[in-house]
Amino acid sequence: MKVLVPVKRVVDYNVKVRPKSDGSDADLANLKMSINPFCEIAVEEAVRLKEQGIVSEIVAVSIGVQQAQEQLRTALALGADRAILIATDVAIEPLAIAKCLKAVCDNEKPDIVLLGKQAIDGDNNQTGQMLGALTGFPQATFASELTLSADGATVKREVDGGLQTLSLTLPAIVTTDLRLNEPRYASLPNIMKAKRKPLDSTTPEELGVDATPRTSLLNVRLPAERQAGIVVEDVSALVDKLKNEAKVIS
Repeated sequence: MKVLVPVKRVVDYNVKVRPKSDGSDADLANLKMSINPFCEIAVEEAVRLKEQGIVSEIVAVSIGVQQAQEQLRTALALGADRAILIATDVAIEPLAIAKCLKAVCDNEKPDIVLLGKQAIDGDNNQTGQMLGALTGFPQATFASELTLSADGATVKREVDGGLQTLSLTLPAIVTTDLRLNEPRYASLPNIMKAKRKPLDSTTPEELGVDATPRTSLLNVRLPAERQAGIVVEDVSALVDKLKNEAKVIS
């Protein structure tokens, strides 16, 4: 069984991101970059399935700048068998990403696509769903538990009312949530081995995908600072301020 695991290069979640001085974009110069945490969970789940003998091959794929090879090498060090970089300098959007992944699925014929439910930079939560629409594969989003067998996949996902269990036929798409697993750290020997694992490169154009952005970034700025609150003496004073100052009650 083959698993395809898309991973995204993002600013490390511990880093504070600030806008450029002209407000044209986020300032990413000299910042630490990492695998998107939800993608890391997807890689870990694929590796665990391989350790159980269910999965025979893990293919990691990333779409972005050439430096995304660093994150693919990390995925290889964590246990992926080979990697594919779809290189582009364009600020690629979820639909174009899904189209690129659809082309990779057509070439690789994976039994399951495991990807993070969203990226911590754009927070779009769209790629998995769009890929499902393009491929026609059944999908389960926000997986907190995944069981694979030759017949298909069973996914438990958290919903407002508790847990929902879905059964999928293969090939299928599953997006991962935080509680699916705890990702491991890559060991030094595996980091060294990852340097020798195959990493192929292509472009959206070679895959027949138009990656031209459909939206324009107008401005980036920090949110306004919250003003300090006040302490009132009693309920009457609170009601008076809500009524006469905030004007949220009448």
